Amino acid sequence: MKHLERALDGQNKFGKYVAMTLIIFLGASTIGSIPLMMVMVIKWVMKGGSLDPSSVSNMMNLSWLGISNNLSYFLMLLAFVATFFAFKWLVKPFHKRTLNETINGRAYIRKDRIGAGILVWGVISAIMLIIGLLTSPEEYQYQFNPGAFIPLVLITVIVMPFQTSFEEIFFRGYLSQGVAAWTKSRWWTLVIIALLFGLMHVANPEVKEFGFWLSMPQYIIMGLLLGLISILDDGIELALGIHFANNAFSALFLTYESSVLQTDAVFKTIDVHPETDTFWLIIAAIITVLFFKRRYKWDFRIMNKKVEVTPPPIPEAIAE
Repeated sequence: MKHLERALDGQNKFGKYVAMTLIIFLGASTIGSIPLMMVMVIKWVMKGGSLDPSSVSNMMNLSWLGISNNLSYFLMLLAFVATFFAFKWLVKPFHKRTLNETINGRAYIRKDRIGAGILVWGVISAIMLIIGLLTSPEEYQYQFNPGAFIPLVLITVIVMPFQTSFEEIFFRGYLSQGVAAWTKSRWWTLVIIALLFGLMHVANPEVKEFGFWLSMPQYIIMGLLLGLISILDDGIELALGIHFANNAFSALFLTYESSVLQTDAVFKTIDVHPETDTFWLIIAAIITVLFFKRRYKWDFRIMNKKVEVTPPPIPEAIAE
């Protein structure tokens, strides 16, 4: 095992994690949000400063300021470009680890697993959408706009990977390694990080719309899925692929009024049922875990294996 064990080198003082988190979320994220804030202020001033944001139900929908979905989508993602590079530059001086070692404890990335995660979750998402369209067509609004969709695809393919990759590297990579080094338990690492991942989304408009107890299970279940496969696969590449596929599919093909991703997707859901969505997410998660267990011959007993306090493994110089 390499991924979680890579952090067992004495570079895990709690203060370092606090400092890194504050720098990234209060520093880099704020800097990355400056373009968005500037555009919002300019638009607000151009409209005479008469618009009241408190009357807006979803603050992620900036159409009330006259900002197009594609522009707001792009500007929101820019903050994650800043956090991604801030993490990449700081993890070495703070923890003596490279970005790759945070991803899987090795000196290289298993790119085929990223592709596998994208493909499998993308297929599952497509099947679920088709089932919905066939069984409840009245709940979907077709809104395909080629002029807006093409830029949307470019933004999703080029910029969104920074957002999903940062979240995975930070939670399933960086924080998971830290929690594993402290607790020596893979189960505690899985649960704690899933809860933290869920709480990170507490300010999302979905939580405001549907309530904490209806919305939060979906984030936590997704966190459990991504965390479990990362521990079983000894690296977060599959999680990187699944997270990107999940967000990209939502951005490109299926949005709704209270979604954090306000885009010109192909379809818009008219009536959202959080309980039903949670049920299908659980089914999709089970299918995904069983598929990859068979493909990569995972042994679930590894979850009960203690994260041993041993010298950090020496990363390989060449790929498998």
